[in-house]
Amino acid sequence: MHIAGQTVHLTPQQRELIDLAATLGREKFAPRAERHDREASFPFENYDDLRSSGLLAICVPREFGGLGADFATYVMVAAEIGRHCGATALSFNMHVSSCMWSGFIADALDMTPEQRADHQRHRTLHYRNIVQDGKVYSQPFSEGGAAAAGKAPWGTLARKVDGGYVINGKKIFASLAGAADFYGALCTLDKPGATQRDSLYLAVPAASQGVSVVGDWDPLGMRGTVSRTLLFKDVFVPETARLMPEGLYFQAAMRFPHMFATLSPTYMGIAQAAYDFTVAYLRAEVPGMPPVKRRMYPTKQIAVADMRIKLEQTRALFLQNARDAKVDPDKDTRMRLYAAHFTIMENANALAALAVRTCGGQSMLKSLPLERLYRDSRCGSLMLPWTAELCQDRLGRECLYESGERDEELE
Repeated sequence: MHIAGQTVHLTPQQRELIDLAATLGREKFAPRAERHDREASFPFENYDDLRSSGLLAICVPREFGGLGADFATYVMVAAEIGRHCGATALSFNMHVSSCMWSGFIADALDMTPEQRADHQRHRTLHYRNIVQDGKVYSQPFSEGGAAAAGKAPWGTLARKVDGGYVINGKKIFASLAGAADFYGALCTLDKPGATQRDSLYLAVPAASQGVSVVGDWDPLGMRGTVSRTLLFKDVFVPETARLMPEGLYFQAAMRFPHMFATLSPTYMGIAQAAYDFTVAYLRAEVPGMPPVKRRMYPTKQIAVADMRIKLEQTRALFLQNARDAKVDPDKDTRMRLYAAHFTIMENANALAALAVRTCGGQSMLKSLPLERLYRDSRCGSLMLPWTAELCQDRLGRECLYESGERDEELE
């Protein structure tokens, strides 16, 4: 079974790419996952496989030599990768996001002819880096403040100078730190009175003078993302570093909210993996385990039924959300997006916890994947830009208020 469920509804490209992700995941990523989790080391070999398979260019438009996958195709492929190695899927999302923001999302935005021509020239260079040279991009969001939640301007500043920008700032939990070739840094244009509308999206070469990666990385889960702290100290980048024209990132963020839920496919994959392990364990089909079946006990059967119901509920929202993604979604679609993201992130951990309880103590050995799935699954609801609490906050507000509506202040 693929994450996508009924394959009859897939396009030929979707079926081909999901099958590719499943093969890579099963044969390459899953066997390496335990080691990278134990060591908190980055899975460079997995990126070699993504590169050689062409998946690094999954969302690079066809006109630039990429695979031209749309949003729905990408999230199903990402979920399939997450089924085998959550850390690889999560960090891969940071790379692909750079391609989507500058690709089909930018194409749908309002730009002047000059901006569009400028953007076309710049993204040609960046897509060439990916397609021809196999370069990896990232998208560090978090800064330890309100910016990543969309409630304040970015603290990382980009000052306009002749021929480009000088960047100063810090990004924390920066997936691909030390592994990416370019950091797609979200910055605020350094000028008086700057707001979120003055956001800049700049591709910073990792080898640039003034770029450094600092700190340790020893977290509960998602250890293979190696999301250390990224520092920018008087880093110069040319104007061609713009992944979107000045100010356009804010427009994109307002008009294409589905992009902020691209972390959740990883956790959809983890939810599927927790269910897969439980079934295999109860059927005595886990490699290296004694051939002792546990499937005949009614309590186990009921628990697996509960897991399958929760999995199907989660997958239904996941797939609907994938189909819904577009510029300028209506209010109901946007609210369903919040509900879907919350559900996937929370249910992944709920399924992993139920798997642990159902399979019992032996399933928690570090030589088996369930212990890692349980830890990785707990991380999803904590991740900006949309934590579980932020999803609830946005959803509750939009359920009760129409656009522009507010309460009169009490005397």
